[in-house]
Amino acid sequence: MLDQLVGNERVKNLLRRMLAARRIPGALLFTGEEGIGKKLFALELAKALNCRSPRGVEGCGTCGACKRTDRINYPQSAEGDEWKEILRTDHPDVGLVVAPKRVLLVEQMRLVEREANYRPFEGNARVFLIEDAEKFNDQAANALLKILEEPPPTSHIVLLTARPDFLLPTIRSRCQMVRFAPLTVEEIAGYLVRNKIASAPEAGIRARVARGSLGRALAQDMEDFNEQRQAMLRVLQALSVTDDRMQLLRAAEELNEAKVKDEYESRLDVLEALIRDAWLLRLGVPAENVVNEDLLPQLQKISAHLDGPRAAGWLALIEEVREQFIVNINRKPATDALFLTMAAAAPPLEKKRFVPNPR
Repeated sequence: MLDQLVGNERVKNLLRRMLAARRIPGALLFTGEEGIGKKLFALELAKALNCRSPRGVEGCGTCGACKRTDRINYPQSAEGDEWKEILRTDHPDVGLVVAPKRVLLVEQMRLVEREANYRPFEGNARVFLIEDAEKFNDQAANALLKILEEPPPTSHIVLLTARPDFLLPTIRSRCQMVRFAPLTVEEIAGYLVRNKIASAPEAGIRARVARGSLGRALAQDMEDFNEQRQAMLRVLQALSVTDDRMQLLRAAEELNEAKVKDEYESRLDVLEALIRDAWLLRLGVPAENVVNEDLLPQLQKISAHLDGPRAAGWLALIEEVREQFIVNINRKPATDALFLTMAAAAPPLEKKRFVPNPR
């Protein structure tokens, strides 16, 4: 049932209208922050299409078809050719496609094209979810276009992505886009407290730093998270206050150590959040509106050395590096270059030399 999902009431109502009119597009593009629930909404749509005991236009969530749709059969090993196949749920008409490494492959799209042309085995419709759709290479994207141009009436393809601008315009134009809004702090914190995942104070911190993503809030281990924040806070202090290039190189080295390898992108998330907080404080935004409110003294000191163009430049550089990671660049030199380029982006405010007006 859609009501069991957190937030995005507008999307729920849109899907209900589609289901009531029996006009589900053959290709949908779900866009929004990572961890916001796009896959869960897509699975609810699949349930509604194949449920044996629907409640109104939605799936009941309790019949065999609904329960089997929830169970995705991921391969047991992180390696292997199994990831190149369509990952089946326990329902034969619902499948998921993920990038085996960093790229969605042309052979995966050919599988989707072939399978989509089959009639449903058991339910009323076949539904294929394609996760991280921004990872298409050109060949895979062109292969998918074949099925998007004339999707069979009993098959639906749902592309899931946080970066729709990375998709070819020809793919975007053939899909109906459904935009998901970030969840509010209250929605995330309420979920964490209701489900006894975190106490109210901890839930508040998790919700603020999750930047609208329930997935991020659920994935956080507070001890690890605090370590990440302290490490990225040292980076920001070296960039803005001390101009310590050696500290930046040490931080880059640490970021690429094996023990924190899996935290790489989450640490960039933390760094971006700290930069935004310091920028907001510089603009005079009330302290209670910043994400990392518990780090207020350190952030206020940093904000005194920060201006808008510099903060905006840093955020743009971080996002540029994220885009490069999609094509599997070497992280070590990329991180060194990122931090040193950020340091050189503009001098700290107190080091700017005043040039008097010649008049």
